[in-house]
Amino acid sequence: MADAASSHAPQPSGATGVLVLADGSVIWGRGFGATGEAVGEVCFNTSMTGYQEVMTDPSYAAQIVTFTFPHIGNVGVNEEDIESKVDGAVGCVVREDVTLASSFRSRGEFGNWLADHGKIGLAGVDTRALTRRIRVSGAPNAVIAHHPDGKFDIPSLLKKAQDWPGLVGMDLARVVSRHDQEGWEGSTWTLGKGYGRSPRDTRPHVVAMDFGAKDNIFRNLVKAGARVTVVPAEASLETILALEPDGVFLSNGPGDPAATGKYAVPVIRGLLDRDIPLFGICLGHQMLALAAGAKTSKMHQGHRGANHPVQRVGGNWGESEGLVEITSMNHGFAVDNATLPAEVEETHRSLFDGSNCGISIKGKKAFGVQYHPEASPGPQDSFYLFEKFVGMLT
Repeated sequence: MADAASSHAPQPSGATGVLVLADGSVIWGRGFGATGEAVGEVCFNTSMTGYQEVMTDPSYAAQIVTFTFPHIGNVGVNEEDIESKVDGAVGCVVREDVTLASSFRSRGEFGNWLADHGKIGLAGVDTRALTRRIRVSGAPNAVIAHHPDGKFDIPSLLKKAQDWPGLVGMDLARVVSRHDQEGWEGSTWTLGKGYGRSPRDTRPHVVAMDFGAKDNIFRNLVKAGARVTVVPAEASLETILALEPDGVFLSNGPGDPAATGKYAVPVIRGLLDRDIPLFGICLGHQMLALAAGAKTSKMHQGHRGANHPVQRVGGNWGESEGLVEITSMNHGFAVDNATLPAEVEETHRSLFDGSNCGISIKGKKAFGVQYHPEASPGPQDSFYLFEKFVGMLT
C-alpha cells in the first residue's frame, strides 16, 4: 500500500495512518491500535517472535519499531509476555494487517492491546523498503499518526518530526525507571505454571539499578541464585551501600548513556572504588565503560533483533575463545572500542560490524555486555553470564 522510498506521496484511498519522516517523506498505511499522534526515532527489529516483549521493553522508549518479519500480532497478547509496565515503544510499523490471534496462550488481540496501552500501529507498509532506507540513511525522526477518518495535517506532523531533538543528549532512564525501592519477588516462567517466586533467603544479595530494566533480567538473576533488590536510576551511592549488596547490577534502558551517566557514572565509580562486583547489560554496560574512562557514540542504525552473532574475543575464555553466541540486541548507542583504556579489556565483539559487545575491567570483578542475555525475545545462549556474576558474589 505504501512505498517507503517515495516523498510527499499522495494519500491513497483507505489510508487511515501515516508515518511522516523529518526529511519530508510521507509513508501511508492503515492505522490500528491507539488513535492520535506520537513522535520518535524510527528503528527496525529483525525478530520473528516476541513482538509484545519488544513493545514493552523500556529500552524502546521514544522509538517507533519497524518489524521486518511480516506477520506481527498473529499470536495475540497475554499478561505473561509483558516486560515492563512503564512506557516502551510509542508505536510500530508492520507489513501485513494484524489477523485474529491463533495461540492457546492468547488472551487478547494485538490491535486492542496497543489501543489500551496508547501505542499506534501502522500496517500495509513496505517494511523492507523502509528498513533499507534506515540502513542507508540512518534512523530518522518521525511522527506516526492514526485517525480513522483519514484526515491528517501533514505540514503540522512534519514540523513535529523536525522539531523533535532526537535521542542524542536525551536522558530517558529517569523517565522509565521505577521511583521506589522494591524487593524483587518473581522468578522464571514455566509453561502451565506461569512465573515462580523468588525465595528471600540468605542467597547473595544483588542491588539492581533500574535504568529501564526488563523484568526477565531480574528473573534470570534469581534463577542464577541471587536475591534482588531494585532501586531507582538516580539512587545515590549511600542508598546502595546501605543495602549491603554483595554485587550491583546495572540494567538496560533507553536514551543517551552520556546523558544518563551525568548522575549514574559517579555512583558506578564509587562502587568500583570499593571493589563491589558489577554486571552491566546494554545501557548499564555503556555506563560501566564510561565510568572506566571510555566513550560512547550514536550508531548509524543500531542493533535490534534476536539473531545477532557475537564472538568471545578477549578475557580468559580458555577453550571457548572464539565461540560465537547468537544474541538478542536492542541499542542505538555503542561503546567506542578506540577509547577503551588499558585497564579495560574487550571481551565480546559483533560479527555484523565489529562494534564492541562486551568489556571487563582488569583487577576488578566488573564486566558488561551490550546484548541481552535474558532474551525475551531471543536465544538463550548467554544465560551463563548471570551464573558468572552470581558466582562472583559467593
